[in-house]
Amino acid sequence: MASSLKCSLCSKPATVHLTQIVNSKVHKLDLCEECAKAKGVTDPAGFSLSGLLLKASLNTEDAGASPRCEQCGFALNDFRKTGRLGCPHCYETFNALVAPLLDNMHKGTTHTGKVPQKALARKSLYDRLTTLELDLSEAIKTERYEDAARYRDEINQVKQTFGGKPAE
Repeated sequence: MASSLKCSLCSKPATVHLTQIVNSKVHKLDLCEECAKAKGVTDPAGFSLSGLLLKASLNTEDAGASPRCEQCGFALNDFRKTGRLGCPHCYETFNALVAPLLDNMHKGTTHTGKVPQKALARKSLYDRLTTLELDLSEAIKTERYEDAARYRDEINQVKQTFGGKPAE
């Protein structure tokens, strides 16, 4: 049977368990309820990520003066309680507070997504092929046949890399 954890500060039974990762190292702290309250770790309303992140910035604001979203009526206090915004328009309304939070949590505020390397290579070849075909058409229209032959050769080379049939 597993033994109960003791408070890291006073050796009473621990009821609050915190885990923090700093520089890829895990730091665990087990606290009894009294020590947790003394350290300001517990909150009777429960933890919320937004509350922890916004704690410093919201302490100076007056709850009555907080802005509300025009679309859904969501207030800053609602965000503090739930950790979520009410609608897409809330991002514009609360941008001054939300943007720095997102920037700190992520590598920026713009979603870049991920693209598989093979798909990226195919897209690059496809874009190059499209450009060369347009250049070939233009060269033929303007009767620059040496350029057209060079574009044709490049198109054949790209198509071989791409796995397609050479142009004639």
